[in-house]
Amino acid sequence: MLTVPHLDRDFDYLVPAEQSDDAQPGVRVRVRFHGRLVDGYVLERRSDTDHEGKLGWLDRVVSSEPVLTPEVRRLTEAVAARYAGTRPDVLRLAIPPRHAKVERETPSATALPEVAAPDPSGWGTYNRGAEFLDALQAGRAARAVWQALPGDSWVDRFAEAAAATLHGHRSVLAIVPDQRDVDALWQAVVARCGEDGMVALAAGLGPAARYRRWLSVLRGGARLVIGTRSAVFAPVHELGLVLLWDDGDDSLSEPRSPYPHAREVAMLRAHQLRCAAVIGGFSRTAEAHALVRTGWAHDLVAARPVVRAHAPRVVALDDSGYADERDPAARTARLPSMALRAAKSALDAERPVLIQVPRRGYVPSLACGRCRTIARCRHCTGPLSLSGPTDRGGAVCRWCGRAETSLRCAACGSDSVRAVVIGARRTAEELGRAFPGTAVFTSSGEEMLSAVDAGPALVVATPGSEPVAPQGYGAALLLDSWALLGRQDLRAAEDTLRRWMAAAALVRSRSDGGVVAVVAEAAHPTVQALVRWDPVGHADAELESRAEVGLPPSVHMAALDGTPAAVSALIEEAELPADAAVLGPVDLPPGVRRPAGAGPDDEVIRMLVRVGRNQGLPLAAALRRAAGVHSARRDQESVRVQIDPLHIG
Repeated sequence: MLTVPHLDRDFDYLVPAEQSDDAQPGVRVRVRFHGRLVDGYVLERRSDTDHEGKLGWLDRVVSSEPVLTPEVRRLTEAVAARYAGTRPDVLRLAIPPRHAKVERETPSATALPEVAAPDPSGWGTYNRGAEFLDALQAGRAARAVWQALPGDSWVDRFAEAAAATLHGHRSVLAIVPDQRDVDALWQAVVARCGEDGMVALAAGLGPAARYRRWLSVLRGGARLVIGTRSAVFAPVHELGLVLLWDDGDDSLSEPRSPYPHAREVAMLRAHQLRCAAVIGGFSRTAEAHALVRTGWAHDLVAARPVVRAHAPRVVALDDSGYADERDPAARTARLPSMALRAAKSALDAERPVLIQVPRRGYVPSLACGRCRTIARCRHCTGPLSLSGPTDRGGAVCRWCGRAETSLRCAACGSDSVRAVVIGARRTAEELGRAFPGTAVFTSSGEEMLSAVDAGPALVVATPGSEPVAPQGYGAALLLDSWALLGRQDLRAAEDTLRRWMAAAALVRSRSDGGVVAVVAEAAHPTVQALVRWDPVGHADAELESRAEVGLPPSVHMAALDGTPAAVSALIEEAELPADAAVLGPVDLPPGVRRPAGAGPDDEVIRMLVRVGRNQGLPLAAALRRAAGVHSARRDQESVRVQIDPLHIG
């Protein structure tokens, strides 16, 4: 495949007679292009051609397996058009690399047993939930944004929705953020529907195992596919339902060109096939709420009395008077006395306590104890951190890994330091001293726990790595809220509420003594949304505020990253829609890598192009054409184009 933009088009080749039977639409082939052999796919067979010159010959058919199905081809073209990308880049995401040995294996016959209709009582808790399950069973294109109740098992509800669709003899595709979610949903689906005809696709399988499972889907041996973001392209036959969990998770955004989001791809697929779709979560993104606002999907929520009955008691701990109990030390103490009392009450009741900390490690960031200047590495200016107590070693740079045994402030010369951010391990150490004799566990990306046993224990976890407690946590403490809410990011409030609600949903209900203590300013709208357990209202307000300032999803926005000269040339070449507004330049957002082709000393900027909601495809088409012209000129300085990126600046 030719990945350069100006060659993203179809090419005609002659097919030798001896390869004619194998060279069918969808198979992998090799052809000679500009003096070298390149890979490609047969799109169609024709007896005539529009090409006026001399045609070359097909070199060989790599495999007779038709891996590019018509449905996946249409989806690939739609994604490339939506994200101003090239079809080869999308195909790289959609079709895994070939594994010849696996392809030669004789496929085993897979029995696809009948699946019984599920019990509708679980979905009946939600308004029109039972009717929604009936629609799935009847094969109708029901689409919903589902607000899961705290304490409800989302994997069981997804398994029931899948069972209803399978009972109606249609297939199911479920997309989740990570491997832990894949495993949890797999167990729930197998328990309800059996293992035959079920396939799990994830990056951790390895190339052979992944390709083997992908082939079983292609050949019709699987009616239910569970996977992470790339599985959204899986060639499922007779797709009847697309399930997506927690669309606000960054893991669902593809980091490779053209940077599609699994939510958008899933909804494009549901629209093309006219099948059912569900976006579920404990919280709600502005993009998901926009689908409800436009009428593309309907709300699937529980009544307010039901929500209050399931939700834990949430208390914001500050001295502003909004908390249920005033605590004079709450604003300055990292662990206010009421939070400690809530934890002690849960431990006395033989229940585990969850403590959510935004940062992993011990002390991820240091500053001068006198002038508060951030401590930085002398070699690369990266932030210094402590991996353990100071008497066990010096500070370490988080960028280059060099140790700094002698800390001295570059601004004032002081050798005293203070912690700017406290990590999960330091928090666990502090709690261990506060509650002697109580078991303390940590869970983070470095070492993640899937579950904890019932009984008194302190579980310190970073967002997204909270283990499940069998009967629920007795209490949860949400610490260092400023580290989440204070980020300079478009999605800071939305993402903070998502992380808080994911943790709070693991806590017992209010009637069962469950308490969630969030150390934050109680008047903050995001904190109030947590206290009221109102993710829909928060998403509605978020959507309104973005519409007022012209930010996605109320508009479409393209981010162009590159050197000033390259970005300016691309914008001048593009025939942008009439209402397009060019904004910038701005610096690249923190954590966003530099575009390919930019040297380490080159200045890199970001320009933003904003258009109305109905001008997204024309904007993408204009940038796609301009990128093709830019590529045809063989300009060395490339520009990265992202449509509706997660992080704008």
